[in-house]
Amino acid sequence: MDTIIQCDNITHYYGKKLIYRDLNFEVKRGRILGLLGKNGTGKTTIINILNGYLKPRSGVCRIFGEDMEHLSPPTKARIGLLLEGHIQHTYFNMEQIERFYSRFFTHWKRDAYYELLQKLQVTRTQKINTMSCGQRSQIALGLLFAQDPELLILDDFSMGLDPGYRRLFVEYLKEYATAENKTVFLTSHIIQDMEMLIDDCIIMDYGRLLLHKPTQEILDRFKRYRFTTDSTDIEQHSGLWNIEKIGSQWETYSFLPKEEVAGLLAPYRISGLREENISLEDAFIGLTGKY
Repeated sequence: MDTIIQCDNITHYYGKKLIYRDLNFEVKRGRILGLLGKNGTGKTTIINILNGYLKPRSGVCRIFGEDMEHLSPPTKARIGLLLEGHIQHTYFNMEQIERFYSRFFTHWKRDAYYELLQKLQVTRTQKINTMSCGQRSQIALGLLFAQDPELLILDDFSMGLDPGYRRLFVEYLKEYATAENKTVFLTSHIIQDMEMLIDDCIIMDYGRLLLHKPTQEILDRFKRYRFTTDSTDIEQHSGLWNIEKIGSQWETYSFLPKEEVAGLLAPYRISGLREENISLEDAFIGLTGKY
């Protein structure tokens, strides 16, 4: 099976507030897909729908070909899930919690747990409730790797991690997923980490999916364009994203080549049109706007 996650026409509301309408996407085996969106766009909601914790107004999600509402125990065992909040049973120490979780999984790999955690400056007998948020996060991630799932679903995996720990985890996860042909679906607010990690990118806006493309295609083709003009107002055009004035200059974003962007802006008698390469974080702001 090449498609690990399949979501078809997911529509969901909280009360009268639309979260998505006809949301469609899929995740292929061996790919690392990052879901990006501002607060309130439904990133955690889609994870809850995927795992059958929340029923959408309409539509269906499938994992390993099984309906989200009827995931069998063998299929659940193939999924490693990390939700916000990371870890429970904080009265355990590092060794105790590893032994506790190991009894729930047939193919438990304790070495994977201790390999990731050896970077932590804590003893194996230290209780989790005495550790920092970042250290607890590492323990949760180590437990997830020890489970050895085929699919990892990580909701805001970098929460509580300082820059060094985030870099450690990103490098470790990338190497682990590639070497073991794992499939990963994750969210994070730290987009710099995502740029280093993900193969494919979904960008959500309020109520809809803006973009689903390979990350490298976004970095190669999506550009920022800056220019000047005496015009006081420029209409939004199809193919141009978030046209706005910044100080004395204007800027917009586009997948179109410079010549086509110049043609769309020609009626405004622009000058000094510049094309700029941008990061994934810049691309996210270009697509969703600053506010």
